Amino acid sequence: MSTASADTVTGVPEQQGTAPARAPRRISFNPRESGIYVAFALIVVLFSILTGGALLEPQNISNLIVQNSYVLILAIGMILIIIAGHIDLSVGSVVALTGAISAVLMVNLGMAWPVALLITLAVGAVIGAWQGYWVAYFGIPAFIVTLAGMLIFRALTLTVLGNQGIGPFPDEVRTLANGFTGGYLGNIGLGPLGGADVVSLLVGALAIAGAVVSRWRKRTARLNYLQEVDPLPMFLLKIAAAAAVVLFVVVQLARYKNLPWVLILLSVLVIGYSLVTTRAVFGRHIYAIGGNLQAATLSGVKVKSVTFWIFVNMGVLSALAGIIVAGRLNQAGPTAGNMFELDAIAAAFIGGAAVQGGVGKVVGAITGGLIMGVINNGMSLIGAPTESVNLVKGFVLLAAVAYDIWTKRRARTGKSS
Repeated sequence: MSTASADTVTGVPEQQGTAPARAPRRISFNPRESGIYVAFALIVVLFSILTGGALLEPQNISNLIVQNSYVLILAIGMILIIIAGHIDLSVGSVVALTGAISAVLMVNLGMAWPVALLITLAVGAVIGAWQGYWVAYFGIPAFIVTLAGMLIFRALTLTVLGNQGIGPFPDEVRTLANGFTGGYLGNIGLGPLGGADVVSLLVGALAIAGAVVSRWRKRTARLNYLQEVDPLPMFLLKIAAAAAVVLFVVVQLARYKNLPWVLILLSVLVIGYSLVTTRAVFGRHIYAIGGNLQAATLSGVKVKSVTFWIFVNMGVLSALAGIIVAGRLNQAGPTAGNMFELDAIAAAFIGGAAVQGGVGKVVGAITGGLIMGVINNGMSLIGAPTESVNLVKGFVLLAAVAYDIWTKRRARTGKSS
């Protein structure tokens, strides 16, 4: 029996006296990762046609971001929970309770709003630690712990508020939830599009430039390791398409009332959590736990500690969403946060999270949340009743999970053949 050389095994044949082998180029399309973005684009196009273009009007795009900000914040925390193989059914009740606590501190007690916000976030962390302890260290399934939390924290909300809401909130909190950046450098004319805020356009240009540099560096790194990459024309086409979408959204926002503050907050969260999940050891441990718990334990991953801290993180993000919701409504009410947990879970699964855990991306969860928001907004614009909206959202969620399972089976079949 002949033995293969190390070079043959690694798939790079030995070449003496010739130039090093080049990385293969191919047009790549991963249906599990890219399918959600294609679906999002098709949904946007569909509702743009059905609404006669109203969906993409400057004011409506701004409303889409502001009105769905709480779902996107919760989806960031929920995707980490789901990647680790857990679920959190209590986030809606935590949103209500923390919003009520912030109202008591700022409105009833007259506390300075920065101090009140920090205390509210700390309360969210304590709530997350409470649930994380029972899940991580006591071993109770997260479904049961957070189901109990959903009931407990809703009851505490009613205890704090009774049947009355508390408001109004300070202007600074309302600005964070509903406000826009100021026109610091004035407007610039865009011909038939009218005027647009210069600062917003500059921020958009910087975001596009940063994304291009990041993608180029990633492509260069793959080439250096002789990994497969898209041909340069296809790579540039993808970059141009993504840049065009970002530029369109930024121009529309700049034409209306500049950038919403909550969009800036979301951008910071998305960038930060994307870096944690892709670059940090903690993020890799989350994926390891969800992918194979036994293997992660044997590899030295501190499973209990990681699980505890992702629930603490979920509590903090729920508190942040609670402040945003209360500030947007200018009142903390006893029914706030109803069904928010289902919206966050749906956003994560529609965005590509796997039911079994171990799979998912922060950007995917944000995309899933935006899909839910576009469906809500688009069907509202065409005058569809609430039951029709829920019907469509239910089918979209079912289709997303079915698609995930189908692509997994297809991948397994391809490997086995």
